[in-house]
Amino acid sequence: MVNNEIQQKLFSHIKSFLPVHLSLTDEISSLLNIGNDSAYRRIRGETELSFSELQKLCNHFKLSLDQILQLKNDSVVFTANELNYDKIDFNSYINGLLNQLKYFNSFRERKMLYLSKDAPIFHFYLFPAMAAFKSFFWSRSILNDPVFSQRKFSMDDAESAEYYKFGLQILREYNEIPSMELWNYESINSTISQIEYYRTAGVFATRNDLVRVVESLIEMLEHLQQQAEKGQKFLPGGTDLSYRAPFQFFINELIIGNNTIMVQLDQTKIVFISYNILHTMHTSDTRFTEKAFKNFDMLASRAIMISGTGERDRSKFFQQLKDKAYQCLHN
Repeated sequence: MVNNEIQQKLFSHIKSFLPVHLSLTDEISSLLNIGNDSAYRRIRGETELSFSELQKLCNHFKLSLDQILQLKNDSVVFTANELNYDKIDFNSYINGLLNQLKYFNSFRERKMLYLSKDAPIFHFYLFPAMAAFKSFFWSRSILNDPVFSQRKFSMDDAESAEYYKFGLQILREYNEIPSMELWNYESINSTISQIEYYRTAGVFATRNDLVRVVESLIEMLEHLQQQAEKGQKFLPGGTDLSYRAPFQFFINELIIGNNTIMVQLDQTKIVFISYNILHTMHTSDTRFTEKAFKNFDMLASRAIMISGTGERDRSKFFQQLKDKAYQCLHN
């Protein structure tokens, strides 16, 4: 059904985004329920794939038939795993995020580009109070979890410590991925609005809970400033012996991003686009990913790099963000 040349390109494409420790032949053999010799002949194009086998490959590896057959049209196929679930709780969401980061780290070469409208989720798990607040907010106000509908936010709740503990696992995985982040002066506005809304609505159990969350946000910003200064990712309290992946931080004063995430895993590029606030859909369509990566490079070239250099701009940027955070206590 699929000609020899396209079939070989298909398996070459599949191999490009398999983690290095997995064997392409073993994966195809298991998926198609055939022997390794039969799988090898299909990979080499000596045995033609049947339609049912092609369908299995497309479903399992999230492939577009248009891509495989090299049809030229304006369609781009995205994968949105959350569409298969009527409702998802926050624990399932962050478990999925952790597994995704572990998958990224299974590749030898990897990098992440983040075009931020809001501060990336990973940073909110740097300190306990912010980790607890954001997890509570997402559960109550975004995912509409009925367990949280009548509750007030309190750092005394047992979940608060659990959110931080689990969030650290996410953060450690993220810290292993070389990253470039493009921020704007508006990138923490949504978090500040969430704090102010909960304060006005009386959702904080005590004034002390509010203070601890604001102080934690400021701690987060101070740590991001330290990472930008060093050009490296590390956990609070870390020394140069514990530095992990390179971290490049840019400020774009003209453009507000849209929380698009671009990931390169060896030779494969994937673009994640946000929708419904917490959810993402992704594609590895080469036409789309190439344009997205080039657009990020263009925006970065016109932005101010404040990691490892630009001390004056770095201090100005983070001081303005910290001043905004302080206002949550005095408005």
